[in-house]
Amino acid sequence: MECEFPTVNATNNEIQSILADVKTIAVLGLSPDSTKDSYRVAQYLQTAGYTIIPVYPKEDTILGEKVYRSLEEIPHRVDMVNIFRKPDALDLIADACIKRGDVKVFWAQIGIVNNAAAEKARTAGMQVVQNHCSMVEHSLLNR
Repeated sequence: MECEFPTVNATNNEIQSILADVKTIAVLGLSPDSTKDSYRVAQYLQTAGYTIIPVYPKEDTILGEKVYRSLEEIPHRVDMVNIFRKPDALDLIADACIKRGDVKVFWAQIGIVNNAAAEKARTAGMQVVQNHCSMVEHSLLNR
């Protein structure tokens, strides 16, 4: 597997602004397993006051929220996508975000980098964060 260094990324100030502004976060790859990072991060964000929308191929509810099978199925506004998927999935996710037209932030969790997808999202007007944990960044804001 080839690793990429993020060449498209938000600054620390932009990350702070993102976390202050967004309200609704679609969590792509949110596992129902409470030991997984995606679950712990989503639970933290939910507790911090964000509305989370689980996107997962199975389950009906996760963290008390209705689960959608894809980003396209979500019937209401999405401010940010928080991605817990392999880097090669990000191209299609960027396309889905662009098609929706309402996603302001394309956030790939720590260890996830796809510069081509990030550039596509940025060119479409989204702010892009790669290789950062939203839970860690939020907790740093509130110290």
